[in-house]
Amino acid sequence: MEPVLPPWPDEPRLGPAEPADAVEAAVRTVLTAAEPDTHTVDAEVSHAALLLCCSGAPAAGDRLVRRWWRLTGGPVDRLVSDATTARAWAAVLSARSARGSVPDWADGLTPRDPATERVAQRRHLNTLRDGGGARAHLADLALHAWDLADAGDAEGARAALREWGERARQLPKPPVAALAGCDSVAALLVAEPGNALTMPQGWADGLADALVAALDARDAAREPSGREDASWPELVAAVLRLRGTADAAPPPASHTALDDAERRLGTALPGSYRRFLLTCDGLPADVVFPRLLGAAELTVRAGLVVISEPAVLTLRCPGGEVLEDDPVFGVTCHTGIHALLTEHRRLLDAAG
Repeated sequence: MEPVLPPWPDEPRLGPAEPADAVEAAVRTVLTAAEPDTHTVDAEVSHAALLLCCSGAPAAGDRLVRRWWRLTGGPVDRLVSDATTARAWAAVLSARSARGSVPDWADGLTPRDPATERVAQRRHLNTLRDGGGARAHLADLALHAWDLADAGDAEGARAALREWGERARQLPKPPVAALAGCDSVAALLVAEPGNALTMPQGWADGLADALVAALDARDAAREPSGREDASWPELVAAVLRLRGTADAAPPPASHTALDDAERRLGTALPGSYRRFLLTCDGLPADVVFPRLLGAAELTVRAGLVVISEPAVLTLRCPGGEVLEDDPVFGVTCHTGIHALLTEHRRLLDAAG
């Protein structure tokens, strides 16, 4: 039976008229959030990734979360800072699990009880419906789609979802968490061929690309050695030239090799160290300088990543500091891998 829905509020448009405007607003939020305000950035990434996963673009959502995780070090629970978002991610990932497509980053999320979450989700939608306005209308549509999906009427539920998508795009930030927390609705949102919310073609990759670029820009601006990191090829070439082994640089690591290393290590590598490995996958030893390991050789010891052989150099993640353990001089903390190799180049130059 069709519910009697309140008319869409006769009020000024509450948000961007075009998807591109919403993308621009999300990018601006990521770029302008003040340090050390991680909550604002985390919430923006979580909302965008959830919207992507519910709009037929789970790969784009996963790519965005993985980039956020690499640059911040997580933990992934930071993406679920409120109960509504936690329910939504739990429902979406459960639906993806049923389809055999759970992303690797999801292992860090705290499990939730489905029966308890169903009760809490319905209570939340009823509260939104009682509040009036545009979000009340969307809550009604979500409840309607949920009831139809529970009853096995997938076509009726998809029709309600299409209307939800058309209405929600009029808001500055579509409240996708309030919709995705409905478990049987989440199953429809992630089902092939996807895009039950009828988002415009090409929108998903555009959003993911823009936010990944914004995260990279924010990371580069935050790192004290950001300007130096741009000169990695020059620094490596200078070190090897001063050693007298100009052609000894290993080939660069691939992005896939770095992703594999991070999964194996259970931590995100700092941006500066990733850029070093993307320049050369390790570095040969010198007379008084240990061999720097390649991505496939990295290990973890006492919470630090061992980056050399012998294991006298360790890396803090996600901060990027390199600890140098010398039997004579004790432990020295370098601000990063770039600072360590810059000092090595200085000593080589001084030695003539």
